[in-house]
Amino acid sequence: MILRPAALLMAIAALLSAQTPLVNEGKPMRVAFQCSAEDMNAAGLSCPSEEPCPVYLELNGFQAVGQRLFASGDLHTNSATLYSVLLASEDAGHTWTEPHPRESAVTLDQMQFIDFQYGWISGETIQPLPRNPFLLITTDGGKTWKEQPIFEDEHPGSIEKFRFDSRNDGVVLIDTGAGMRHQLFESKTGGMNWMMLHESADPVPFPANHGVTETPGWRLRPDASTHSYQIEKLEGERWASVASFQVEAGSCHE
Repeated sequence: MILRPAALLMAIAALLSAQTPLVNEGKPMRVAFQCSAEDMNAAGLSCPSEEPCPVYLELNGFQAVGQRLFASGDLHTNSATLYSVLLASEDAGHTWTEPHPRESAVTLDQMQFIDFQYGWISGETIQPLPRNPFLLITTDGGKTWKEQPIFEDEHPGSIEKFRFDSRNDGVVLIDTGAGMRHQLFESKTGGMNWMMLHESADPVPFPANHGVTETPGWRLRPDASTHSYQIEKLEGERWASVASFQVEAGSCHE
């Protein structure tokens, strides 16, 4: 597909925005987003210039791995998910980059690192309904990420929970949305391959000692007063802000 000059410039601008590090100056940082006509068409949006569609950042997952911090989520309007977002800091929250490209109509959710090198993030395509659940996998401490689907073919569903107990051994619980909708899988290959253990129309209990947990001493929370997501570290008996991100990311309009 050949992009028109205006669309090409917007695509380049969006790519550069995603690659430009965000510098933490003690106030909420803005994850830049420029909405193109192609983005609106793909999401089925109608956003006249006199009534633009606000675009919001939503952060769902967080992990602290030593001095490295990671937050995952998406950019969305009131009616459509536009792009996934993965934010990473190598210096305890002073500067932030996006180590994995934004993916159209995808959201990123839960996150787990088993050690300083191996980590996983759950995700799925969200338009028009959740489908093609996958894991982003890193084996180099979050510098690079590989997308690994749970199913080989197109498949409805989203990841309810997942957990790895070692670099190789993990379980994932999928909700396909219909029929025998709850499906439990296990992996002995670090998430590269999956084998079904159980499926049921009724909710399936997650195995004992499994379930993604938050990083002790850290938390991610929305803050209504500043319209931001706060990443905080427990210092003594109080939570201290380490970094924050604006909820408002931009807008779509013709």
